[in-house]
Amino acid sequence: MSANPVFDFDDTVLPALLTSFYAAVRDDPQLGPVFADAVEDWDEHLDRLADFWSSVMRASARYKGNPLAAHMKHVERIEPEMFDRWLALWREATNTFVPPRHAAELQEKAQRMARNLNGALESRRPAPNAPYRSTPVFDEATLPEGLRRDHSTRAGVWGVIRLIEGRLVLHYDDADIPSVELSPGVSGLVRPQQIHRVEPLGPIRMQVDFYDREPALAA
Repeated sequence: MSANPVFDFDDTVLPALLTSFYAAVRDDPQLGPVFADAVEDWDEHLDRLADFWSSVMRASARYKGNPLAAHMKHVERIEPEMFDRWLALWREATNTFVPPRHAAELQEKAQRMARNLNGALESRRPAPNAPYRSTPVFDEATLPEGLRRDHSTRAGVWGVIRLIEGRLVLHYDDADIPSVELSPGVSGLVRPQQIHRVEPLGPIRMQVDFYDREPALAA
């Protein structure tokens, strides 16, 4: 397949464009945290992206990866509005680094990719207020010892303790927050990095749901 004759600017422009664009992405308060968690080696990542855009625009076949699979790994973190912000930064960078005819083509390609990726991710995103992970159902015998001792959730993670049967006391390691007795229909909220422990009151069946945003306490 021949190279795209329209996209004929010097190969040195593409790395400069990507370096500037992703510097803006990394500094962006909405996109930066997601990319910081997803990318371990930025030099390697930028080289791969140069291969990707060379393959898209010049049919060079340099890129061998799977963009959809790479994004699926972070589906819980990628919100639809993030694509709009990504495209806005891409427009700024392409308008700065390449001639208008190339910028327009790069922007059109990016809009099509964003639309397709967002559509694919939409079917995999958790439903609103759905946990991204849940523990197995524990009873009084299988309840891990670690949950009975003081422990905490990670930064950015909320936990909801749900009783299916029995009663349980949720204790917080904070004198200003009283302990809460949980039962079916009365769930307990654990905020990010909040130290807590659970105390079964006889036979129980319980489960913990984890969220990446503050959940509603629906039983």
